[in-house]
Amino acid sequence: MKFSIYAFVFSALFLASCKEKQEVKTTIQKLQVFEVKPQTVPVYKEFVGQIYGKSDIPIRARVEGFLDKIHFKEGGRVEKGQLLYSVDPEPYMQDVTSQKSKLAQSKTNLVQKESDLERIIPLAEMDAISKRELDMARAKRDAAKSEVKSAEATLKLAEINLGYADIYSPLTGLIGRTLAREGEFVGKDPNPVILNTVSNLESIRVQFFLSENEYLAIAREYKTAKKAQKESGKVLVEEDEKEFRDNVELIFSDGTTYGLKGNIDFIDRSVDPNTGAILLQASFSNPDLLIRPGQFGRVKINVRNAENALLVPQKCLKELQGKYSLFVVNAENKVEARQVEVGDIVDDYWLIESGLKAGEKVVLEGLQKVRSGMEIVPEVVAFKSRKQKI
Repeated sequence: MKFSIYAFVFSALFLASCKEKQEVKTTIQKLQVFEVKPQTVPVYKEFVGQIYGKSDIPIRARVEGFLDKIHFKEGGRVEKGQLLYSVDPEPYMQDVTSQKSKLAQSKTNLVQKESDLERIIPLAEMDAISKRELDMARAKRDAAKSEVKSAEATLKLAEINLGYADIYSPLTGLIGRTLAREGEFVGKDPNPVILNTVSNLESIRVQFFLSENEYLAIAREYKTAKKAQKESGKVLVEEDEKEFRDNVELIFSDGTTYGLKGNIDFIDRSVDPNTGAILLQASFSNPDLLIRPGQFGRVKINVRNAENALLVPQKCLKELQGKYSLFVVNAENKVEARQVEVGDIVDDYWLIESGLKAGEKVVLEGLQKVRSGMEIVPEVVAFKSRKQKI
């Protein structure tokens, strides 16, 4: 009797256990998936660039001497023509005085030689003196004229050097820290040749480089676009090129994006054979003087518009030794692993070049527990990018 009771209990427990296992096996997980839809998206690339002022003019001493006085406040605003530095003018004033004296002597000598010539001419007409003496008198008169011109030029140079003793601002802008102090000898190495720099910051320039491959890719893209527009009869080439040039963004080192867009105003004529890169320059308006020369930033450019592009959130893909794969849900709601080829990054998405079709569903969540052949209940959700423009 006891045996039959034990057998009954054991059988009941065994059946209950089997039922639980069967229920676990038959449970189908519900996972979030992303449905791939074709769309036209702008493709951007970022390039590291260095920032310069619209004009960055170095201030140099054009004459040597001891720095007599500094007339500006460091880091402040200066106006065009404002006096910045004064070099001790005493040696140059003495030189001007000396050259004036030499000029006066030359003029006196000229008057004497002209007077001698005037006396000799009548005598030569009467054959009282030889023609040789007349020629010598004329030569001395001409030489005296040349001495006067030389003295005048030397005096002019001395006056110019005296003027260079005062150094003025060549433009309106911000001036930096002075590299020489009062009492220092300037204008000759090893002392500072550049005393300071004045920058016009109403607009700034960002210079950056494209690699040869990047340049070729962009050039080919625009060549193809122009050809397609020409074949379609559209006249949009100039507008598209203007959009490329005038749709440049600047991203600061802290990750924030500058509120004003810039334009590309310079593309170098050649690729540097040493670096394999070509120089470009973008200009941005800087009304608040927020941007300063010497900063580094990233220039963001719309290099092309990808039509019928298939985008997949980056989190959906796995990378192994340069190969990318993701999980796709087939028509039977079963998961299958698939290898794909990726292109450019667009915000939080990868642009898929091949291996995926429009309308297919890609597993978005629970990638660690998903396996090929696994049956799931797909829940199509929208993916929200975390990269927002600032």
